[in-house]
Amino acid sequence: MSIIHTEKLRKVFSNKEERTVEAVKGISLDVQQGEIFGLLGPNGAGKTTTMRMLCTLLTPTSGLASVVGFDLHTQSKEIRKRIGYVSQKGGMEIVATGRENIMLQAQLYGMSKTEAAQRVTEVIDRLRLSNFADRKVITYSGGQRRIFDLASGIIHTPELLFLDEPSTGLDPQSRARVWEEVVGLHKAGTTIFLTTHYLEEADALCHRVAIVDQGDIVALGSPAELKRQIAGDIIVMGFDAENKIEEIRNLINKYERVKETQIADTSLHVFVDKGDQALPVIIQLLNQRGITPTTIQLSRPSLDDVFLKLTGRSLRESEASAKKDR
Repeated sequence: MSIIHTEKLRKVFSNKEERTVEAVKGISLDVQQGEIFGLLGPNGAGKTTTMRMLCTLLTPTSGLASVVGFDLHTQSKEIRKRIGYVSQKGGMEIVATGRENIMLQAQLYGMSKTEAAQRVTEVIDRLRLSNFADRKVITYSGGQRRIFDLASGIIHTPELLFLDEPSTGLDPQSRARVWEEVVGLHKAGTTIFLTTHYLEEADALCHRVAIVDQGDIVALGSPAELKRQIAGDIIVMGFDAENKIEEIRNLINKYERVKETQIADTSLHVFVDKGDQALPVIIQLLNQRGITPTTIQLSRPSLDDVFLKLTGRSLRESEASAKKDR
C-alpha cells in the first residue's frame, strides 16, 4: 500500500526580478508503507523542496499527491496530524532542556500535560536520552541535538516520519548513532522518508532510493538494483592536472574489455568486464605512453557510479562543487 503517491509534482519559484526557477520538474513516485525511502542527490537537486511539499510546508505549482491517504491539496490538516517532520536545522530551543523541548512539542499536538509527560518519558527512554535530557540544549553535541530532533518528530507517534538530511554535519560516531536510531524507529513500525546527499547513508538505510538531479528523478530502485544496472567492475584512476585526460580516455576505450568511460574532474572511471584481468592490461597501455596515474582503485559499482553513468557527473564531485560555491 502506498503511503505517499505523487504524479508530476512540480514547484516553480519566482524572485523579485520575475525570473523563475523550476526547482522540481515533475516528480512521480510511490512510497510503500513500512519502508525507508530515500531521495539521493547533490544540494540543489530538489530534494528538500519535494519533501517540504509533501509535508504541506510548500504549495505545489502543479501535480497531484496523496500522503497517508489524504489529498495534499485539499486535506493538508489531516496530513499534518499523521506525519512527523525533522528539518535539516532542527527546531530545538537552546536555552530550554531537551525534555522541555519535546514536552512542548507533545502539547502542541494536543496532549494533556499528564499524557505529554508520560509520552516524553517513553520517548526519552526509548532513544536512550535520559543522561542529558534535563540539560540545556546549548550544552549538547551535534549528535545529541539530532537525536532529540528525532524525538520531537516522533513524540505524537506519526505513521510517516520525514527526515531532511538527518546526519549532515555530524562526525562519524554521531552519524552512526543517528543511523541506528532511524533503523530502530523503522523496526518499531514507522515508515521513513529521508533526503540525503551521502551515498553511504542511502546504501545503509534505504530499502529504495530515488536518485534526483536538477529537479527530476533519474533512477529509482533498491541500492542493489541500481548498482546491478552497471554490470562488471569499476576502475577509477586519478591523474595530475597536466595530463590530457580526454586523450587517455580515447586510448583506454580501444581495449576490448572496456564497456564505457566517464570523466569526473581529473579522474577517469572505467567500466570493465573482469576488472582483475583488465586492470594490468590498462596499466600496461598507459605505461607504453609514459602515463602514470596518481591513484588507482578497482571496485564493484557504487551509487556514485550509477549517478555518474546517468548524469555524466560524479555525485561526490557535485557535492564538493556545491560546498565550494557556498
